[in-house]
Amino acid sequence: MPQTMTDKNIVDRSRAHKNAAVMKTVRATREKLQYGRETPHGFDNEMLRLHINAVLQGAAAPPVLVLLTAVGGLWFDDAVWLLAWAIMTLVVYAGLILTARRASRGHSNDESFGRWRNRFLAASTLVGSTWALFAYQDCTTCQGDTFVFYKSAALLIALAATAMATFALRHALYFAAGPVIAALALRAGISRDVADFSALAMITAAALFFVYMSKRLYTTNVKMLSFQTEKDDLIAELEVANSVSDEARRRAEESNLAKSRFLASMSHELRTPLNAILGFSEVMSGEVLGPIENASYKEYVGDIHRSGQHLLNLINEILDLSRIEAGRYELNENALSLADIAEDCIALVQLKARSKNIRIVEAFEENLPMVWADEKSMRQVVLNLLSNAVKFTPSGGEIRVKLGWTAGGGQYMAIKDNGPGIAEEEIPVVLSAFGQGSVAIKSAEQGTGLGLPIVQAILAKHGGEFVLKSKLREGTEGIAILPAKRVLESMAPVEGLPNATVKKKRAFS
Repeated sequence: MPQTMTDKNIVDRSRAHKNAAVMKTVRATREKLQYGRETPHGFDNEMLRLHINAVLQGAAAPPVLVLLTAVGGLWFDDAVWLLAWAIMTLVVYAGLILTARRASRGHSNDESFGRWRNRFLAASTLVGSTWALFAYQDCTTCQGDTFVFYKSAALLIALAATAMATFALRHALYFAAGPVIAALALRAGISRDVADFSALAMITAAALFFVYMSKRLYTTNVKMLSFQTEKDDLIAELEVANSVSDEARRRAEESNLAKSRFLASMSHELRTPLNAILGFSEVMSGEVLGPIENASYKEYVGDIHRSGQHLLNLINEILDLSRIEAGRYELNENALSLADIAEDCIALVQLKARSKNIRIVEAFEENLPMVWADEKSMRQVVLNLLSNAVKFTPSGGEIRVKLGWTAGGGQYMAIKDNGPGIAEEEIPVVLSAFGQGSVAIKSAEQGTGLGLPIVQAILAKHGGEFVLKSKLREGTEGIAILPAKRVLESMAPVEGLPNATVKKKRAFS
């Protein structure tokens, strides 16, 4: 039974991602929060929970306030009604706390929100009614307005405490303060006393102020909840993006593994028949076993040999680039002279340059020390740059090869032609694998688009840099740079030995 290979997995990129719905929801929520398109009462459940917590956490404060109010009232008046009022008010607050405890366990969804909200509003009305009863009463044994001022102060503190405890529940303060103001208004209407009207005015003004502050607190808490929700949504989006990134990385690793296996297989499966094709075609073109009488057949054999050689070079370039990208390209470094390598490579491309009447001019700085590099790789760099220059330089053109020092103490080799050049926006394209500019696409001598990426990768492997400069109709210049750490320090000549022969600049034509 054949095993399922990782590199044979086919990824359907047209299929929607499994987290697409989540991503869409998160993006819509983020835009809604960012641009303020909030749905009305979008945080009512959260605010109700905040109100429940406020009631439970402040459960000890109302009984203390009620007891202090009753004791203070007994100081001014020996009325027994204050004790009955205190007991009734404590019972009402106890019912409010029990309701909050039940709500903390029973409120969990939107369906129960309306029921619990109505219960809390009813409890606020009962609390307001008990304080309204206190506000309506008058002192029977006091003289002057002392009890009215005491009553106003107690109501003011109770109103402030109620406002702080109910700001998270919308309209709760209206239900709590309404009965108190109504009782004060009734009391003032009956007594026609200036002190009662003053108490009514003060409590009404304080109630309006506390209503305003409650709204501000409510709005502030809603904004805080919205910011918290936005943060949670952004965290969720980051998690989704991380999941997408992990999946993309997994796909990339699978693709890279498939590419590596394919290249390894191609190296063996294609090179073996190519060796036979190149060998037999060379034997036939050389007529080793006898003459080929048909001239067309002989021409075909030459075409076969050249095509096989081109295909072998292409395979070698692909494998070289694959090894470099995979980090398996090993450097066999030793001391070498860039000038010697440049002259050897110029000699190799000289025949093709002469066929196009192209002049190659050298401009080397003298007495350049050796560099520590891989000779085979550096020859490949120079040959790739020279081959491109010869390929795109028109007949009768000129190629200049310069070799010298960089500003940082390294060495550089610049190869410049006067060909058609490359558009500035196409330079990143030609530096990518299999990338070709518009001039190369229109040219009859099309390449594989791997020469310059291999040059760039080899120089990066040496810690160097490749710079490509070009302008349309002005030519192209490729600069290979080796860093200063690759340059070997020159030693003083040994006495008694003849001076080394200095190579002079030459011009090939």
